[in-house]
Amino acid sequence: MKRFLLLGLVCLAVMPCLRAQEEERFEAGGFADYFRSGATGTNMFGLGGRAGVGIFPHMALEGELAFDFNRAFTDAFTNTPGASVSFITSGTKTLHGLFGPRWSVQRGPIRPFVEAKLGFINYMLNNEPVGFNSVVNQIQNLRVQNVNATILLGGGLQAKVTGPVGLRIDVGDQVYFNHGAQQGLRVTFGPMVRF
Repeated sequence: MKRFLLLGLVCLAVMPCLRAQEEERFEAGGFADYFRSGATGTNMFGLGGRAGVGIFPHMALEGELAFDFNRAFTDAFTNTPGASVSFITSGTKTLHGLFGPRWSVQRGPIRPFVEAKLGFINYMLNNEPVGFNSVVNQIQNLRVQNVNATILLGGGLQAKVTGPVGLRIDVGDQVYFNHGAQQGLRVTFGPMVRF
């Protein structure tokens, strides 16, 4: 009787480990990023990447970083004859860094989820051309430029395409703090790999 009790306890102790082998524990992916700053009404587009680790069956911790490219806008000058319209490069780029939990509502080929992340948003104001050096300079100068704390509350869907590869879309309200709370719509879409 004692042997069966001991065997039962060992089986109960090992079951969570066996279940973890059936679930994907890590996830990584890239995405296209859209951010609409509520304070200025500026639409920003960029690219980013994320990685996450599953800590519970329906919960993962994720970190992500996205770089939004230079934004061009139009402006009309009324003090000239004929009020010409000019295209002006604003020189504004943004870097988003976020970290926090994601809760999947269910398991299966289509997984709805909600997320709550904390991080920073960095507005870079210069006319440096977009490229690898621009991204590296923005990361290196985080301490000396316009860095604001941010909170992202949102949700989305993950859909399995084939094997470990899937697609993911996130929609959220990114609130950053610069002379009060400023809201912005953030949408990301891209591939992911679970392993």
